[in-house]
Amino acid sequence: MDINRQRAIDRYFGVPICWLLSGVNRIISNDPDGVPPKHIVIILLSEMGSLVLAQPMFMRLKEQYPDATLHMLMFAKNREVLDLLDVMPPENVITLDDSNIKSLVKDSIKAILTMRKLKIDAAIDCELFARISSIFSYLSGATFRVGFHRHTQEGLYRGNFINRAVTYNPYRHLTQQFLSLAAALESNTTPTNKLLPEPYTGKTPVLEFPDEELLQTTRELHNFYPTIKEKKLVLIYPSGGILPIRAWPLQHYCELAKTLLEEGYAVGVIGLKGDRAIAQHVVDYCKDTACVNLAGYTRSVRHLLAVFHRASLLVTNDGGPGQFAALTPKLPTIIFFGPETPALYKSLGNNSYCFYRGLPCSPCLTAYNHRSSPCDGDNQCLKQISPQQVLAKAHEMLAAKQAGATA
Repeated sequence: MDINRQRAIDRYFGVPICWLLSGVNRIISNDPDGVPPKHIVIILLSEMGSLVLAQPMFMRLKEQYPDATLHMLMFAKNREVLDLLDVMPPENVITLDDSNIKSLVKDSIKAILTMRKLKIDAAIDCELFARISSIFSYLSGATFRVGFHRHTQEGLYRGNFINRAVTYNPYRHLTQQFLSLAAALESNTTPTNKLLPEPYTGKTPVLEFPDEELLQTTRELHNFYPTIKEKKLVLIYPSGGILPIRAWPLQHYCELAKTLLEEGYAVGVIGLKGDRAIAQHVVDYCKDTACVNLAGYTRSVRHLLAVFHRASLLVTNDGGPGQFAALTPKLPTIIFFGPETPALYKSLGNNSYCFYRGLPCSPCLTAYNHRSSPCDGDNQCLKQISPQQVLAKAHEMLAAKQAGATA
């Protein structure tokens, strides 16, 4: 289901349902009784990259409530990333198929019945003002209902039944805000969390691969694309995914790739099957056998991460690949921001660099507008980042990686 249809459903159906449930809650209130929760459901329906940013919250909940059972409600298409993070048993994951309205309604009813059968007593809604997740939190039967709330702000109505209402703060990184959601379970202030949550001192999990799996992945890659075998590989992700306005100009990617190829590097253009046309545009522009179309090549996120181990650098738009690179810490990564900001969405990895111009209109994709930008498509926030600037940073990061490899 495309994002505009999701927004329409969320608005035209979500608002009246939230209003109705708010009325029900005023008549039949089921507020917490002070007993720590035993069955917690985390509701996170957004893009796969957000799951990586939420990993510290999962760890914090396990620390705070060691005797509680964690469950997850999410879209089925994002399931693999959660399994890779290994933060909860697979049988505790409830999924929704959002490919069409019929399947979404069917799975939603099933999910609500499942949560009530599990006797969920705490629901943590991680969505930034989506109404469907708020509705799920109430219908789960949970007495603790944690979520972002508008408080005195206009718009962004999600009902008045969130009894652990967290102020959304666009000046704090999303990982910190997820930690605030976990802390809100024990907060009685209005708004919640007037004290800073304990800082998270853990590290982003590193996905360990058996040596044989990495060798097999590399052998397969070289068999398919023998022209890259003897070269250092730079991966680029030129697609904007469901939000094309997040994409650095395709012509800039073409120029960057062409220069890297002239310097002796191989370039692999990654993406989903639907991105093959974009990837092929770069390949056709470069006219070099060492530039290969890898869009749709990887079979899974795990396979993509295995391919990451073969690469020397990743250059990507804001989105999943930049967040996944944090699970492969030896891969230097350049990430472009503009319509969104690294202040909120910077990768948790220590080996990434964010380009961000910070124009007066940037960021324009926010929780307050349901990530619906007023931009006419002329995304100067990204167009003003030149290929020369990116090439200079790429040289710097490639040299640092080489120095680290030979140290």
